[in-house]
Amino acid sequence: MPEQDESLDVIVNKLFRIAIRRRWWVLVPASVIAVGACLSSGLLPNHYQSEATILVEHQQVPERYVTANNSIDLREALLVMADEILSRTQLLKVMDEFGLYQEEKKRSSPEQLVDLMRSNIKIEPLEKTTEAAHLESFKISFTGMTPHSAQDVTHRLCMLFIEEDLKSREEQSAGTTKFLADQLEVAATELKEQESRVRDFKMRNLGELPEQQQGNLAILSGLHSQLQNTMASLTRAREQQVYLQSLVSQYLELAVEGAAAPGTATVSPTDTLKAELTRLQKEKTDLTARYTEKYPDVAGIDQDIEGIEALLVASEKAPEPAKDGDGTGKEHSEPAKRTPIDAALAQLKSQLEANRLEIQNATEDAKQIESQIAEYQRRLNLTPVREQQLADLLRGYDLSKQHYDDLLSKKTQSELATSLERRQQGQRFRIIDPPNFPTKPSGPDHVKISLGGLAAGIGVGVGLAFLLETRDHSLRDEKELSRIFAFPLLVGVPMLLSKVEERRRSRMAALEWFAGATLCLLVCAVEFYVYRRA
Repeated sequence: MPEQDESLDVIVNKLFRIAIRRRWWVLVPASVIAVGACLSSGLLPNHYQSEATILVEHQQVPERYVTANNSIDLREALLVMADEILSRTQLLKVMDEFGLYQEEKKRSSPEQLVDLMRSNIKIEPLEKTTEAAHLESFKISFTGMTPHSAQDVTHRLCMLFIEEDLKSREEQSAGTTKFLADQLEVAATELKEQESRVRDFKMRNLGELPEQQQGNLAILSGLHSQLQNTMASLTRAREQQVYLQSLVSQYLELAVEGAAAPGTATVSPTDTLKAELTRLQKEKTDLTARYTEKYPDVAGIDQDIEGIEALLVASEKAPEPAKDGDGTGKEHSEPAKRTPIDAALAQLKSQLEANRLEIQNATEDAKQIESQIAEYQRRLNLTPVREQQLADLLRGYDLSKQHYDDLLSKKTQSELATSLERRQQGQRFRIIDPPNFPTKPSGPDHVKISLGGLAAGIGVGVGLAFLLETRDHSLRDEKELSRIFAFPLLVGVPMLLSKVEERRRSRMAALEWFAGATLCLLVCAVEFYVYRRA
């Protein structure tokens, strides 16, 4: 510790001696540079800064009713608008409008002027002051040569930001609406194609669709019932045909033989007709107990009853045949007996023809019903296949319909948002703190310049002093001599001055003190003047 303290004292003493020895190399440059900096700062022109605050006001209509198309953050929006407003073309227009930088135009290019003006413009976003605040804000400032130009240019920049914000938001909203409208047209075309595919599929497979399955089942059940009734009618008609044919055979035998053979018991056609009429009436009674009068079987029995009754009437009109011993009666009754029998045979043949046609029609109806049953059965068998195919088509149709509905809803919302922007009821910029009129210059900072000049002068002086000291190889004391030469120091002779030299040294010292004090007072006075002026 003692060695370190001694070494530190030696270094301090050495530096002190150097400062005393090179005092004028430090004092003069420091004073000159400090005074020069103060005078230079006084010659610099004053700058005036005007500031304005703009708030970003949210849309007036609640967002649950209308959702805005623009969702860009304020900082991003400011960067985009700043690039547009601070462009070369826009700034040159502002320069020409307010006559800025007239002197600089003589010696600078337009690009340099634009860079100069950009350096004088500041855009600073301001943070929210409270958590409940609904508005964000930012500050615009411009530094000009005069208070009026600073205020006017700041106001012009604010208006450019407001106009650019309205223009960009409206263009972006309109562009969004246009994009959605184009996409909606594409979706509508695709939806029409899907609808056409579904419609064509349903037209091609009409009757085989899943929604028609219940109808097909009901029709098939009805066809089975109709076929059953037709087959019953056909069976009844065939039985009627056999019966009519037996009647015709009996009448033909009467017409040929004229009378019954002796010793045989014959049954007259009249009795046969009555028995058949009784049977038909009983069958009708059974049917009407279960069905109405319009039921096909009931209507068919009614026709058969009418035919039997007509035959019965014709048979009752025919006279009884005469006995064999009465020759006169036989000759006169034969022509009278044959005529009614012929009429009955003709009517029976007519009934047989009608019965044949009925059987033929019933057979054709049965075949047609069976064909229809086969067709509807085929449809029911194909229904699961059509259901799967239709499900695939409807899946594509539902996706297209959902996509179309989504786009339509978005387009409607976008149109509302665009209308909101055009009416300036959406998010917008609003000036709450107009550009102020600067009464005091914002620059240059004369105090900083003067103090910086003083510090620079001291630094230059110290640097010159050390430079001269390093180039000066003179020996100042005994220690330096002992350090350089190896032989020991025997004796030292001090400097001997005469009285005249002493007086001269005293006068020089006083003069130096006066000059040094004068320089220090001059520097202090200049610095104080600069401070008071600032």
